[in-house]
Amino acid sequence: MIKKAILVILPIIVLGGLILYKLQSNKNVADIKNEKRVAIDVVPNKMQDPQCRMYLSGNEFAMEVITDDLKTHFFDDPGCAILWMKGNKIDPKNVTIWAYTVDTNRWIDAKKAYYSISDFQTPMHYGFGAYEKNRKGFIDFNEMRLRMLRGENMTNPKIRKKIIQ
Repeated sequence: MIKKAILVILPIIVLGGLILYKLQSNKNVADIKNEKRVAIDVVPNKMQDPQCRMYLSGNEFAMEVITDDLKTHFFDDPGCAILWMKGNKIDPKNVTIWAYTVDTNRWIDAKKAYYSISDFQTPMHYGFGAYEKNRKGFIDFNEMRLRMLRGENMTNPKIRKKIIQ
């Protein structure tokens, strides 16, 4: 009788332990305090965008928002960060925002970055790629944010047509 109970209970305990381990190993880094408010490199397929729910595949086009509670929130596309801040009533002036640049491949202050409006390969296809160096036709953070909130991005067929011409 005791052997039967052990044979039934032991696999349940082992399975429960495996499930808990898996849940901990997939824990989003946003749960970790970032007291220094520094940019954190993306761990591919471990960090989930809270806006679109996609897992980030790497730093490319990524943006990070560090909120007042010192948690870092990871975004696969700058447009997702803008929509998430709006949905959570977060003023960009009051948080630290990092953007990974297309031209220099490093993290910079997103509010100081320049944004293209036609980067076709951004994960959500909004088209806003962050750059450290300004070029003709690029816009600043505030203009990018405004356009995103108005729906003036590459996902809008009218805007896309206008940009491609």
